Amino acid sequence: MLGQALLTKRMGKKRVIAETGAGQHGVATATAAALFGLECRIYMGKVDTDRQALNVARMQLLGAEVIAVEAGSATLKDAMNEALREWVATVDDTHYLIGTVAGPHPFPKIVREFQRVISTEARAQFLDTYGRLPDAVCACVGGGSNALGSFADFIPDDSVALHGFEAGGDGVDTGRHAASITGGSIGVLHGTRTYLLQDEDGQTMESHSISAGLDYPGVGPEHSYLHDVGRVTYEPITDTEAMEAFRLLSRTEGLMPAIESAHAVAGALRLGRRIAQTDPDARPLIMVTLSGRGDKDVRTATRWFGLTGEVDGTHGGDPVELPEDLAAHAEPRPEEL
Repeated sequence: MLGQALLTKRMGKKRVIAETGAGQHGVATATAAALFGLECRIYMGKVDTDRQALNVARMQLLGAEVIAVEAGSATLKDAMNEALREWVATVDDTHYLIGTVAGPHPFPKIVREFQRVISTEARAQFLDTYGRLPDAVCACVGGGSNALGSFADFIPDDSVALHGFEAGGDGVDTGRHAASITGGSIGVLHGTRTYLLQDEDGQTMESHSISAGLDYPGVGPEHSYLHDVGRVTYEPITDTEAMEAFRLLSRTEGLMPAIESAHAVAGALRLGRRIAQTDPDARPLIMVTLSGRGDKDVRTATRWFGLTGEVDGTHGGDPVELPEDLAAHAEPRPEEL
């Protein structure tokens, strides 16, 4: 967000607006606005303000005005609708800090170039630590900024398999999902021609995901291209798979990922099992991008797992260990990490 905030200052504008789903982009925008002395307004679906209340409070503490959007499904798509609507009316003094690699040109390119620092640094660290590139890179995909940033510098490396994991919700076959590439078709949304969830009349359909940040019925156009040319493999991860990965990573590594990121963790587990079945002796290096931390999702997780949050002598269930089929192939992490 610093890059886009600097661009705002360079253009001589005084205000920034943004949309947010999980609230992470909203917090980043509010932080940058506070640093550079810019007025800030964040649009967020009412459903998301309820399930991501912690990040709403953070934005407000940073001085941002948070607008709860109640139109439509009251999620990320609708927040983006309202942000675009305001931007076209206030463009003289306001810049829209878009939070994903979607929207009208040049927004997808701007966001990709700022996000590619993920893959630039990861590529250098793999070469420095392991002396080679990873065998695969895994990232969650909603609009796709985190994933495209994770993939960008690896795209020319044919030896690196790229995997994007979409929000499968209750399952693609149920219709309650946000897997735009897996279960969508080509159309136009928010100024972008891309894969999206739409009916036979071209009307955008409502998406569903337990993850606020992936609950979007479209995807960035470059992801659509990477899918069509076969460079990236996209698969859906259900809510159940994501939440099991959320718990597994929390209890085996002490890292509580954002539910968005848990989709990538679940995808990496699936990929690891596939590789092990094909080659039992394989020891692949798999990079998984954690796009955010899970403190914002504690309320959702406690509800999902039936935890009360009260001190009553109970705990969160039996200890969780790495599944045997994956534990047999796990390598100790190098001391440098």
